[in-house]
Amino acid sequence: MKKLDFSNNKRGVLFKNTLMLYILQASTALLAVAVAPYQSRVLGPEVFGGIFKASAAIIVYFQLIIDFGFMLSATEEVSLERENKGRLQEIFTSVTLSKLGLAVISFALLMILSSVIPAWEHKKTVLILTFFATLLNSMIPDYLYRGLEKMTAITIRTVLIKVFFTVATFLFLKGPEDVWVIPTLNIIGNGVALIAAYVHVYKALGIGFVKPRLAAIWREFKKSSVFFYSRIATTAYTALNTVILDIITGSGSDTGFYTSANQLIETGKTAVSPISDSFYPYMTKNKDFKLLKKVLLLIEPVIFVFCAVVFVFAKEFCVLFFGPEYAAAGDVLRAMLPVGVVILPSYLLGFPTLTAMGKTKHANYSTIFGSVLQFLMLGLMFLTDHVNMITLALTVSITETAILAYRIVIVVKNRHLMKKEN
Repeated sequence: MKKLDFSNNKRGVLFKNTLMLYILQASTALLAVAVAPYQSRVLGPEVFGGIFKASAAIIVYFQLIIDFGFMLSATEEVSLERENKGRLQEIFTSVTLSKLGLAVISFALLMILSSVIPAWEHKKTVLILTFFATLLNSMIPDYLYRGLEKMTAITIRTVLIKVFFTVATFLFLKGPEDVWVIPTLNIIGNGVALIAAYVHVYKALGIGFVKPRLAAIWREFKKSSVFFYSRIATTAYTALNTVILDIITGSGSDTGFYTSANQLIETGKTAVSPISDSFYPYMTKNKDFKLLKKVLLLIEPVIFVFCAVVFVFAKEFCVLFFGPEYAAAGDVLRAMLPVGVVILPSYLLGFPTLTAMGKTKHANYSTIFGSVLQFLMLGLMFLTDHVNMITLALTVSITETAILAYRIVIVVKNRHLMKKEN
């Protein structure tokens, strides 16, 4: 296999951007994994799963409404318009105002649902705090930095802030009754990170707010809508399972076991997602299919071997990370491990590859296909009374594998487009 060549300046920027995304996203995941054993032991399975993790899963849906696909659509626009300062300011203004409007709608919806759903009522305070922590994080203009491929400044600043408030968790979280401390610290940390990002955008990048135009805001909404549908579809087979366990089983422990195993899988996703995130703007402009193929062939075998080891020692991993009470999470982790194997090729063959081939719609269609499959499996499990944490974990693995299969079929059928671009 040929060595990866980063002597090309464009590839050098890609490598640096990927590294910064790794530091930003991987540090977030690693900090979460570092503090999770303490949280799980202090809170116990019922509070850890039934309140803390369940609240986080519920708020994911509201985060999707607020983000509305802007991370993908706005990143692409910024990448293409990076030399047009006026257009960048218009995108920045339109996306910010759009998110604020969606946040107001989301909060009103959260208040209504938390008052009528019994399983949500007893954790209303944590839900509200988690919502505002998520809102502040969503308002950070990551799409600007990703589209411009200038991740260094925001990465260093954000990581330092998150390290500080992760340490604060160990200082202030002392028992199950302190579960509200975690989202409160996140509110403070995300708020500081947001202010720092806005100052940097204005002073270092020279991008500020301009007078909003309804036509520009509508254009951003319209362009993001297809990505929004795709993100909603993706969440249908991830966070939805946690919400179902929380509402139907009535067991905080089951939710705790499921979310603990899922956190390890999500950490694995975070470890590979920066590759996809940095390749997306790079492939939009350069269509470097050969480099993408080399990266996939280099990393995927390592992931496969690692997942095989985790499969054998799944229960030991869960006990090590979360405590002796979480041994049952090992079986859930085994059921989810196929996700770890397929997620990198699925990511790379998704938006980075299909957008470069002019087939962006199929990246979205694949996740919609996956969500429909997930709902069909959930319906079958309800009818046969087989809803539990293991079967729900299996549906995630089946869905992710089906999405990868869809993307492979589209890429193979249209492989002539790669040759044409090369």
